[in-house]
Amino acid sequence: MSAGRPASVEARGWGWRYATRLKWAVQDASFRIEQGERVLLLGASGSGKSTLLAGLAGLLGGDDEGEQTGALTIDGEPAAQARGRAGMVLQDPDSQVILARAGDDVAFGCENLGVPRQEIWPRVRAALDAVGLAVALDRSTSALSGGQKQRLALAGVIAMRPGVILLDEPTANLDPAGVIEVRDAVRRVVEATGATLIVVEHRLEVWLPLVDRVLVLGASGLVADGSPEAVLRDRGAELAAGGVWVPGIPPASPAPPARAPGETLLRAESLVVSRVRGTAVAGPVDLEVRAGEVLGIVGPNGAGKSTLGLTLAGLVRPEAGRVAASALLSDGAKGDPITWSSRALLTRIGTVFQDPEHQLLTTTVRAELEVGPRALGLPPAEIAARVEELLERLRLSALAEANPYTLSGGEKRRLTVAAMLATRPRVMVLDEPTFGQDAATWAELVAIIARLRDGAGEDAGAAVVAITHDETVLDALCARRFAIGARS
Repeated sequence: MSAGRPASVEARGWGWRYATRLKWAVQDASFRIEQGERVLLLGASGSGKSTLLAGLAGLLGGDDEGEQTGALTIDGEPAAQARGRAGMVLQDPDSQVILARAGDDVAFGCENLGVPRQEIWPRVRAALDAVGLAVALDRSTSALSGGQKQRLALAGVIAMRPGVILLDEPTANLDPAGVIEVRDAVRRVVEATGATLIVVEHRLEVWLPLVDRVLVLGASGLVADGSPEAVLRDRGAELAAGGVWVPGIPPASPAPPARAPGETLLRAESLVVSRVRGTAVAGPVDLEVRAGEVLGIVGPNGAGKSTLGLTLAGLVRPEAGRVAASALLSDGAKGDPITWSSRALLTRIGTVFQDPEHQLLTTTVRAELEVGPRALGLPPAEIAARVEELLERLRLSALAEANPYTLSGGEKRRLTVAAMLATRPRVMVLDEPTFGQDAATWAELVAIIARLRDGAGEDAGAAVVAITHDETVLDALCARRFAIGARS
């Protein structure tokens, strides 16, 4: 397929600090990427990778949004003014879907760039072919799987024919098949167009065969630059110690549970779940959620895992069957969890949504952690003690006064986990709990979950439901797996 001219990218002492944050998201980054290069951008969680991509895509806003130093250019022109030269695919498939029909969604970017109408639909069809998405132009975007939505987003980008394709963890929430689908689609596009490619990804094995250069961001700018082979050979141990996922150097895992699971706290009985009333997505399901155990819910994108989790958490009404709570978990609350008040749920069943932004409520990280304890009416001293402990344990202390929406994806995930932990529930439903984490923060989150699972003394520990495509975290937590498949 034809394409626009591949673009070069350059950063000269570039930095960005959000107006609501004291800490620089990126500082003193300097590098040059030539036309047609394929680059993997690595770094610890919060090192500024997503901010750098947003800067190249012109998405950071003006002086009222933050402060900039140095220069960030595409083909020598300030990135914020290089309209149409860079196209970006975000982490979350659902956050990129704009219109109701697949063809219209792919055409949206071209229309905004003023592409003549007679050129748009040939571009749309060519882009869909390039990413291997064989769906009708009038196919409902809501009917697409996560992997299909990521390919749809990629098609929308390449239909604009940008010189630079920017991918921000494009496979983070996809099942293994979806990961390969998106990676192969990207390969076809860059081979056909010659576009410059910059990929941000924590788990790098899937992208190594596709890239020819690795850049590593650190607190003081660029800390490594070279071929994948050279960077991983010469700097692998150092990068792993700093939190970068390095093949062959796994992060530390907790010890196995010292005792058998305890009492069943939640029980699903002939449970059928639905996103929209009357349209079942999974079930019937029979399962037990037990104290002192991690239950891993696994299956392909679109199988209904997240909906099952929300139903177990008492947030979505069952389509059929029921979710029943034990007397120990109910502790005086009447009926099934779906009938409980939000206050009753706080100390009984805590939930972390797949998309962190769906549960952010306040304007600072500290205030976000205070929401649950305040709703419980805890004394100010107790609230402060819980909040300070969580800020420290989840590496959020330096961001305590930052606006949650300015955090990186991995930082937002740690914040939502911390907010759930602040009320100390007996059952925890975690949807992709390790999403966006570097190796160090991944290990810390896993260690925290393991401690909650194991309890202390006579405490049987919390019950944890983990909905994830990350098999590594389930192995590390000795999880009992419950698989659900996509409905036909």
